[in-house]
Amino acid sequence: MGIPYSYSFRNLWTRRLTTILTASGMGLVVFVFAATLMLAEGLRQTLIETGSRDNVVVLRKSSNSEVQSGVERSQASLLESQPEVAIGPDGNPLLAKEMVVLINLKKRKGDKPANVVIRGVTATSLKLRPAVRLKEGRMPRPGSAEVIAGESIARRFKGGGLGETLRFGMRDWRVVGVLDAGSTGFSSEIWGDCDQMMQAFRRQVYSSVIFRLRDPAAFDAYKARVEGDPRLTVEAKRETRYYLDQSESMSKFLRILGMVLTIVFSIGAVIGATITMYAAVANRVTEIGTLRALGFQRKSILSAFIMEALLLGLCGGVLGVTAASFMQLITISTMNWASFSELAFSFSLTFGIVWKSLLFSAVMGLIGGALPAVRASRMNIVEALRAT
Repeated sequence: MGIPYSYSFRNLWTRRLTTILTASGMGLVVFVFAATLMLAEGLRQTLIETGSRDNVVVLRKSSNSEVQSGVERSQASLLESQPEVAIGPDGNPLLAKEMVVLINLKKRKGDKPANVVIRGVTATSLKLRPAVRLKEGRMPRPGSAEVIAGESIARRFKGGGLGETLRFGMRDWRVVGVLDAGSTGFSSEIWGDCDQMMQAFRRQVYSSVIFRLRDPAAFDAYKARVEGDPRLTVEAKRETRYYLDQSESMSKFLRILGMVLTIVFSIGAVIGATITMYAAVANRVTEIGTLRALGFQRKSILSAFIMEALLLGLCGGVLGVTAASFMQLITISTMNWASFSELAFSFSLTFGIVWKSLLFSAVMGLIGGALPAVRASRMNIVEALRAT
C-alpha cells in the first residue's frame, strides 16, 4: 500500500514558511545556474545570427578574426571570379571586399573608452546581410566621409547618434544613418565606404572577402580548391562557422565560471534542504509511527519523503527560472575575445536551459532529502508511537 502523493503536498503546505525559505535558497542557486547558461547562449546566438549559412567568409590563413586578416587586392579579384559566387538581379556578383579595424570610443555613461569595430563596406554588403536594415537616415554616399552606426553604438557611444560626428583615422565622419541589426553583432559596428576607410587607415589590403554561394552544397568543393590554390593564401569558412568560432572561448569561460559558482552555492542549498527535511522527520515521528502501524511499508515512507524533497527542489527551480527569465530584458556588453572589440548582447532563455535548470533543482532536492528519508523509513514502530 502506497502513500498518496497528496500527503507530500499537504506536508509542504502545512510548513509554508519553512518551505518558502528553503525553496528560495534553492531558487537562488538555480537563478545563478540558469543566468549563466542564458548569458553564454545569448552570446552564442548573437554571433551565430550575425552570419548566414549561404555566405562564405574568406580570410588570410591562420587568422582568428577579420581584424587580424589581410587579403591582397589581386587575391580578392581572383576570388571574385570564382564560379561559386552567386550573381545578383543586377548582374553583379553578390560579393563584398571589406576592411575591418578597431578604434577607441568613449561611452555616453561614465566616459569609459572601449574598442569598436569599424567596417569598410561596399554597396553589396547590405545585400549579403538580410537581418540588417536601415532604421533611420540614409546610407553613406560612396567616396564621402559618412558612416552609419549600429543601434548599440548609436545608443551607447558618444558621437554615434544620427547627425553626430565621430573622429577617427585623422578625419571627422558624420553619422548619416542608424542600422537595425536585430540581435546580431552588427549592432555593435560602424560602417562606411571601404575605399575611404582604407585611405584613412592607410590600409593596402582588405580584411576579408564575403560572398553568397550560388549553391550552398558546393562549399566543401570550393573550400578545398581555393585553399589548395598556390596563388592564394586564404582559408574559407561558412559565415555561421566563422561567428561560432568567435564565441567559443568566451562561452566556454562563462560556462566554467557559472559551474564553479553553482557548485559553491548548491552545497549550501543542499545542506539547507537536508536540515529542513531532518526537521520535518523529527517533528513527525509519531505520524510516521502511525503510518507504519496502519500497514504502510518502509519503502512507502521512503518514497513519500523523497517526493517531498523533489517537490521542494522543483519549487526552488520554478522560482529560479522565473527570476532568471526577467534577465532577458537586460542588454550587457563585453569584449569579444576573438576581435578585442565591444559586443552588446542579451540573455537568452531557451527550452533546453529551462529543463536543465529544473532537473538541476530536482537533483538538489533529491540529494538533500535522501538521508532524512532513509532515517524516516527505518524508524521503529513502537519507539515512534511512544515519542511525544
